[in-house]
Amino acid sequence: MTPDRDLTVGQLAERSGVSVSALHFYERQGLITSSRTPGNQRRYRRDTLRRVALIRIAQRVGIPLARVAQALAELPDNRVPTRADWERLSRGWQDDLDARIHHLRLLRDSFADCVGCGCLSIDRCLLANADDVLGALGAGPHRLAPYGSGRQAAGGGS
Repeated sequence: MTPDRDLTVGQLAERSGVSVSALHFYERQGLITSSRTPGNQRRYRRDTLRRVALIRIAQRVGIPLARVAQALAELPDNRVPTRADWERLSRGWQDDLDARIHHLRLLRDSFADCVGCGCLSIDRCLLANADDVLGALGAGPHRLAPYGSGRQAAGGGS
């Protein structure tokens, strides 16, 4: 690293919009790295800004930090990542994002029916009982009152 181009933790926080404590957390998790000055102060390469931006975007769309760490580990350590490096990394999340979008659409489209029905076991409840396994037990809130109506809840006791 070159001291005049590297960022202090405060500069990285200011430029990235992420708190110093969050940057320290990211570093403990192995998501970003720093070097130390002779006075033991952290210094970050400028390309760490892109890594932090990627972490924040991934968090916004619900990608677990463990998956982010796996992806970042594939980036080169010996050089600044190129556009092709970043594109390859983001393509690896495409299936995850497609699945999340599908699930969110289901939530959006069936939320009112699910909350409005009250029983959480009708055959169209895609949120709490996607395959209506509790419907076979009859009407009622079987998840909330597992021993109601004298019936045993699915997967419940003896």
